[in-house]
Amino acid sequence: MRKDVRILLVGEPKVGKTSLIMSLVSEEFPDEVPPRAEEITIPADVTPERVPTHIVDYSEAEQSDEQLFQEISKANVICIVYAVNNKKSIERVTSHWIPLIADRTDKDSRVPLILVGNKSDLVEHSSMDTILPIMNQYSEIETCVECSAKTLKNISELFYYAQKAVLHPTGPLYCPEEKEMKAACVKALTRIFKVSDMDNDGLLSDLELNFFQRTCFNTPLAPQALEDVKNVVRRNMADGVQDNGLTLKGFHFLHTLFIQRGRHETTWTVLRRFGYDDDLELTQEYLFPPLKIPPDCTTELNHNAYLFLQSVFDKHDKDRDCALSPDELKDLFSVFPYMPWGPDVNNTVCTNEQGWITYQGYLSQWTLTTYLDVQRCLEYLGYLGYPILCEQESQAAALTVTRNKRIDLQKKQTQRNVFLCNVFGARGSGKSGFLQGFLGRNLMRQKIRHEHKSYYAISTAYVYGQEKYLLLHEVLPDTDFLSETDLSCDVVCLLYDVSNPRSFEFCARLYKNHFMDSRTPCLLVGAKADLPEVRQQYSLSPLDFCRKHKLPAPQRFTCNTAEAPSRDIYTKLTTKAMYPHVTQAEMKSSTFWLRASLGATVFAVFGFAVYKALLKHR
Repeated sequence: MRKDVRILLVGEPKVGKTSLIMSLVSEEFPDEVPPRAEEITIPADVTPERVPTHIVDYSEAEQSDEQLFQEISKANVICIVYAVNNKKSIERVTSHWIPLIADRTDKDSRVPLILVGNKSDLVEHSSMDTILPIMNQYSEIETCVECSAKTLKNISELFYYAQKAVLHPTGPLYCPEEKEMKAACVKALTRIFKVSDMDNDGLLSDLELNFFQRTCFNTPLAPQALEDVKNVVRRNMADGVQDNGLTLKGFHFLHTLFIQRGRHETTWTVLRRFGYDDDLELTQEYLFPPLKIPPDCTTELNHNAYLFLQSVFDKHDKDRDCALSPDELKDLFSVFPYMPWGPDVNNTVCTNEQGWITYQGYLSQWTLTTYLDVQRCLEYLGYLGYPILCEQESQAAALTVTRNKRIDLQKKQTQRNVFLCNVFGARGSGKSGFLQGFLGRNLMRQKIRHEHKSYYAISTAYVYGQEKYLLLHEVLPDTDFLSETDLSCDVVCLLYDVSNPRSFEFCARLYKNHFMDSRTPCLLVGAKADLPEVRQQYSLSPLDFCRKHKLPAPQRFTCNTAEAPSRDIYTKLTTKAMYPHVTQAEMKSSTFWLRASLGATVFAVFGFAVYKALLKHR
């Protein structure tokens, strides 16, 4: 909503523009009227809409055409004043003033007009018979007010309607010629209905309507008032109420009725509560609330965010198979202006045998988005209505910013739940298969079209009873140039093909150039272990290389299995990411595993409690 309102009064000389302003300010008719009143600012606390209001007068005798044009361009609303006892001043409304204003304003962002019939105290008749055809001809005219500066009749109302025309404009909502809401308004209200329909049954129940009412207007509806609203809908349309719940058509009808009866501030209150601006677009402030992320920190979803996302999943998982079919996914994202997940997501997270994203895969993709692109996560949560449904100031309340990784190393413990593993290897070494193996897919299930390929895979791994997310990132094979992003991760996986004699050299050179002196833990993986192993064309064998550089022995991996590939290696990567301060010698120590297990027991008990809460919620 605008932070202030600028009202411009124009019209023929002697129609009483200046008198109207002075009567408003002094609350009495002035004995002497100057040629033009100075600009007046009315403070927010004395205006009905609590918005500072600037009132600007125009005098043909005092100002040039250029000054008039400048004022027109700055005005939020223009009052065209005529005298009800002066026929010529009424004729000039259409022959001069409306065309002049139209020529000087942008057609795409029209300025609302108010027709003001002054000097009503001098006549016994109304000018409305003459004015109504004009209002019907020009859609930019919001309303007409007849008033008297001398008797103060309708003076306050005049400026209230001018404020209202700016703060609650009819133009974006309603087409008077068609007598129906505009497409953008229908689209916005449809999203609001779907967000408010918490059980996704296509109806707003009494409980949902009361939550909606309290969210938008800070007060619930009394049971009788709620029934009265539904009765109004029932009387006017057959399918507006079903099973005692308000349908989408009924919801649209109510807002059409509000607008037609001049109560469009009701519709605007709803739209603005759900994040819309005057152009019926979601505001940047709503979609991207401020979130400070210090260097070397990451972003994760908190417990309340996962509960919310779980409720969204349950709402759309109609067949209760713990997976989202293409239609269910489309329905979930119908409150978005575009489809946020492409076909690559199905190759990034776990899916069922039909290729549908599972509950685990769904949460994993949200976790990935939060970690890699937190601004997009905020945007997506905004579309889903997180701050409204969870009664939070913004969707930033759904996120946790982790502490600096250096502090984790100093304290030798981490509070993080998401860890990034960058996977390096020569071309053809099996990196893509390694990522897909993490999603439980053997070689037979890894038929991926090139345009649907994903360079990420995310799922959970359990480390001593603690469920953590491991995010694998396949880095393109270019040892000559590695970006800061390529080098910044929690653990490194160096992958080579045991059946290719030149494959290991790539990993060895990469490790010596970039990771030998870093504090990032590394793990060597011999992929395609189902094939005969050949001698690598390098000065040291992979095992001797690991011994020399005090690395764990190479781990063997294959995804050419009858069942899902083994997850042991992914657990080891997650463990190294969680405990980067622990040396390889300490890793072999029983004391370390005892300490880790004791710490994990605490987390496991807490995790079990959380799991029971989630299960109960589902």
